[in-house]
Amino acid sequence: MSTSEKARNETEHERLDRQLMELLQGFRVAVTGVQVLFAFLLTVPFAPGFDQVDDSGRILFYVALFSAAVASVCFIAPVIQHRLLFRLNQKPLLIRRANRFGIGGALALALAITTSTSLIMKTLISDPAAAITAGLVVTLCSWAWFVQPLLTRRKCRAAPRHPADSSTTGHRDTPR
Repeated sequence: MSTSEKARNETEHERLDRQLMELLQGFRVAVTGVQVLFAFLLTVPFAPGFDQVDDSGRILFYVALFSAAVASVCFIAPVIQHRLLFRLNQKPLLIRRANRFGIGGALALALAITTSTSLIMKTLISDPAAAITAGLVVTLCSWAWFVQPLLTRRKCRAAPRHPADSSTTGHRDTPR
């Protein structure tokens, strides 16, 4: 039993339950945003003026639409798998898969947000504005969603673990 489990006074089963619920709760938040973006994108081709979007704008649109669809699938998959594998003692597997689906969904969502924003900027302002916007959005998503947490993860793994660490810094369960 790890230090964090002792500090929480959790059994392995309780820890797995908590980790799964934390993942699913995070997905509930993300899937709402993905669904709103996806719904918006589904209406775009029927909007007046879409026929005036040039070929590069259409490519941006298709990439955004496909990326939003992939993000939707990734964020919904763990919930469906949980339902189908219910009571089969597969929580460790479900947690690993949910973590991977979450990362994949975040990548797809970052691409959908970037291309959607770029399409709007390209349509309303100019190609250079779209390129600058894409660069800013992808940089922000990369930093906030991947680089910063990976740097923290590396720092946590490099730090020596002492019993006092868990009581002062919180728990350290990271799905692998």
